[in-house]
Amino acid sequence: MASRKENLGMAVIHRTTLKPTKLELLTAWLPTRPWYRGGAAGPTLAKAGGFRLDDPQGEVGIEFMVVTETSGPQQAAYLLPLTYRGAPLDGAEHALVGTMEHGVLGRRWAYDGCHDPVLVARLTALIEGRAQAQDQNTSDVPDREVVASFTGDGPLSSDSDWDPDFTVTDDQEGTALTAPHGTTLRLQRVLRPAPDDRPLPPQGAIGHVTGPWQLPDGTRARGLFAVLLTGSRG
Repeated sequence: MASRKENLGMAVIHRTTLKPTKLELLTAWLPTRPWYRGGAAGPTLAKAGGFRLDDPQGEVGIEFMVVTETSGPQQAAYLLPLTYRGAPLDGAEHALVGTMEHGVLGRRWAYDGCHDPVLVARLTALIEGRAQAQDQNTSDVPDREVVASFTGDGPLSSDSDWDPDFTVTDDQEGTALTAPHGTTLRLQRVLRPAPDDRPLPPQGAIGHVTGPWQLPDGTRARGLFAVLLTGSRG
């Protein structure tokens, strides 16, 4: 199974084992989320796409995984931002998805990345053009299908702006991350295929990320993954 070694900020994908697997961890975790749409028996998950981002410090694995599931009354696709760490993240016990034994790196702590300042900062950098989406399964290969757009006059934030005092709010569709100065980064957890594969951000957005995933019938869809909105910096 592909996983990641952090080395000088560049993702190196290992072909190795994870016990339990990511999908096994997510099968137990997803029903605890307010945006989960599946049945009471629990999800039946399939990996359907995603991408990675590099941590410049080389410490944290960052993955945006898309999974589909068919256990509920309607099929659903979810965007699952995940971080992988070699030690627990202080103060983030509530965001722990689970732990895994990696065949090369040993024990790994997997977190809901919406609560991890490193992922939030790098996603903002992607939107602002300061980072490049990377292939989910291949080392040092950009993912050109993940498209970021930014219409602001210049970078709104540095990585440190998201560390550590941002708030996280879940609702029935996604997760809003709000920095102290008012910048809000909203992740679309329940993915919606866009008509004609042309996702449109909501009014007031100054940046967004779109990407593709595979539907259960094997066809491809594209939709909004994340949207950036700005408030007063005070």
